[in-house]
Amino acid sequence: MQAMILAAGRGNRMRPLTDHTPKPLLKVAGKPLIVYHIERLEAVGIRDLVINHAHLGNQIEAALGDGNRFGVSICYSAESQALETGGGIFKALPLLGSMPFLVINGDIWSDCDLSRLTLADGDLAHLVLVDNPPQHPAGDFALDSSRRVYPEGAPRYTFSGIGLYHPDLFKGCTAGTFPLAPILRQAMLAGQVSGQRHQGQWFDIGTPERLDDLNRRLRRVETVLNNSSPPPKH
Repeated sequence: MQAMILAAGRGNRMRPLTDHTPKPLLKVAGKPLIVYHIERLEAVGIRDLVINHAHLGNQIEAALGDGNRFGVSICYSAESQALETGGGIFKALPLLGSMPFLVINGDIWSDCDLSRLTLADGDLAHLVLVDNPPQHPAGDFALDSSRRVYPEGAPRYTFSGIGLYHPDLFKGCTAGTFPLAPILRQAMLAGQVSGQRHQGQWFDIGTPERLDDLNRRLRRVETVLNNSSPPPKH
């Protein structure tokens, strides 16, 4: 399976941090956000990656290169201006092939087990949903007991920014700037979108305050792990 990391957003809410650094390269616990994704993908055997970029995209390519030092292979889909999620994925389709592929937003952090995501025959998308965070209390989509996802209904959850997509989801689209949500809703109404609720850790890094919060959390975990490690043998 191939994967795409979305890294083309301008990150206006993260300014001034993103004035000179693309949001996926902002560091958490000493490591760029996007590297966490690359390492998680490599760990589950997904090593053919596509990364789109627009704002300060040359910095992303310079920082990650061809991916060899991470044990992956990276291709880039450069956008002269950000095409939004739908347009960005559509532009990258020639790099992603004809099989279902995984897409992850570059500005989230999660411990979701990517190896357990599957796309059933006949489905066009499988979405990872999370409990609604304080900044998005109304959620995005409804999930029923048979793991079908719908535009309306209850209970409602927030889309995590992690999803599996079949290329046919974008059939009929044309090149340009467009969001992903309307395409997903159309597929939901046709009964072709499944989902799962992730109850582990998930953070939407949309503001400097949330970035600082995640940094503190990971630093605490790092400190606990270091303190619990046995002393070196002499």
